[in-house]
Amino acid sequence: MKMNSRLLKQYILQITTLSDPDLEKFAALFYNRNVGRKEIILQAGDLSLFEAFVTKGLFKVYHIDESGLEQILYFAAENWWLADLDSFNNQKPSQLFIEALEDSEIICISKAHKEYAYENIPGVERLFRIMTQRSHVALQRRMIENLSAKADQRYINFTKKYPFLLQRLTNVQIAAYLGISHELVSRIRQKVNGKKTDI
Repeated sequence: MKMNSRLLKQYILQITTLSDPDLEKFAALFYNRNVGRKEIILQAGDLSLFEAFVTKGLFKVYHIDESGLEQILYFAAENWWLADLDSFNNQKPSQLFIEALEDSEIICISKAHKEYAYENIPGVERLFRIMTQRSHVALQRRMIENLSAKADQRYINFTKKYPFLLQRLTNVQIAAYLGISHELVSRIRQKVNGKKTDI
């Protein structure tokens, strides 16, 4: 787990300060998991038993509505965290699916080990508090954008914020994240690339 642990440690030290012994102690609470492309690691109705840090690959976290449409809440690539926090924290059945879009590697921590870290490793609670605050800010900004921005502006904002994801996602996946049709994403892409088309 040395290489995966190194990535996690680098991430942590960008956010907060932990002593070397505490960093090692915290990293030791995680376990490795390899995930194949299209493998679903959480299904709606199941309990989320872990929170994960992505060290390689790409995931989508999504909900399926009553009409069967997929609504993607977020993507998680390298150095991003991955979980259904409602299910994980409250130990209630998940409403979400988590699926690998590529062959991936994650390191996971159980609820019991996370609680142990809160109680026994100074700085870990601050780490997750900062992460939670950042997530709330990102969610608020996305909600405001979805309510106020037109479809083409939402796509442009997505390309500016996540340029490294564009070649790794299909139009269908981007559309499910933006809440528009994949045909519209295709037309917007053509327009953005300088080709004439009507949106």
